[in-house]
Amino acid sequence: MSQAPMSDVTADDKLWAMLSYLIPIVAIVVLFMEDKKSRPYVKFNAVQSLVASVVISILTGVTLGCGGVLGFALFYWAYLAYQGQDIKIPMITDFIHNQGWA
Repeated sequence: MSQAPMSDVTADDKLWAMLSYLIPIVAIVVLFMEDKKSRPYVKFNAVQSLVASVVISILTGVTLGCGGVLGFALFYWAYLAYQGQDIKIPMITDFIHNQGWA
């Protein structure tokens, strides 16, 4: 995310980033929309929210539902995305950058 200056993040970018965290299917839709996927802030948050949702779902299944508490973190990350802040999720953000996904 450090490649893109934060000054070019629009209100529309913030909205799409927030919705990606709240509704994971929106993140998939964003990655199919050419105009949204070309925006670094939107693409980064869409990919990060997908990976975080998968990890939280796996943890919830493995821990018999106790990992569901981590689902509340998605609401916090959605709030931060709407504020236009750079979201760093431990291990997930580094994984995404190392894979070259965003």
